[in-house]
Amino acid sequence: MEPGIRRLQYEFGERIQWRYVMGGLIPGWKYFNDPLNAVSRPAQMGPVWMHASRVSGMPVDYSIWVKNPPASSFLPCMAVKAVQLQSEEYAELYLRLLREDCMLNGVNISRQQELLKLARTLHFYYDGFDVERFANDLKNGKAKSAFQSDMDEVKSRNIHRFPTLLIRAGGEALLVSGYRPYEFLIQLLTDITPALDKVRHQIDPDDYRNFWPTITEEELRAATRLSS
Repeated sequence: MEPGIRRLQYEFGERIQWRYVMGGLIPGWKYFNDPLNAVSRPAQMGPVWMHASRVSGMPVDYSIWVKNPPASSFLPCMAVKAVQLQSEEYAELYLRLLREDCMLNGVNISRQQELLKLARTLHFYYDGFDVERFANDLKNGKAKSAFQSDMDEVKSRNIHRFPTLLIRAGGEALLVSGYRPYEFLIQLLTDITPALDKVRHQIDPDDYRNFWPTITEEELRAATRLSS
C-alpha cells in the first residue's frame, strides 16, 4: 500500500498525522494459520507475496519464503518499537528499511544481527539516533513491553487482518482492512473530511524522489501517473 500511502503523506503533509501500531502477524510457524490465504507454512507465503506484487506493482522478492524464511515477525516488531521509543520519525524510516531489506533484498529480518545492522543504517540518516540505546531496549524489556501494548490495542479493536487503517476525523473513526489503492483512500478522505485540503496539489517527479530517503520506481511512477 505504500505507493498510495506515501502519496497521501506527500500531498497532505502534517495535515494528516500517522501512528504506526505493530500487530505481530507471525509469532512463529508452529501454530500460525491463515485460512483466508491458505497459509500455514513459509513456502505457502510466496504465492501470496507474488499476488500482492502483481496487484500493487511493487517489486517483491517472494523467493525468501523458500530460501531464507523469517521465523517470526515478533522481533522485527519489537525492533520498530525500540526505535519508536526514541522518535516516531526514526521509527517510520526504520520500518521502511525493514520492509525493503525483507521484501526487496530477501534478508531474514527475524535475526537480531540484521536488525542491528539496519539500526546502524538508520544512524546514517539520523545521527541523533542512538544505536546503543536501541540495542539495550531490545534486551531490557522496554521494546517488548511497548510491542505488547500495541498487540493489546489490536486485540481490543478486534483487528485480525493487516494492514488495517484506523482513520479518525472530526470525532468519527473508521476501520479499513486489507489492501486499498490510492484512489480508494483519497475518496475516503474526501468523503469524511471534505474541508481537508492538500499542502501540495502538483507532484514534480524530482521533488517527489528527493522527498523520500528511499523510493522504488513503482512508487514514483504511481505518484506521477495519478497526478497527470
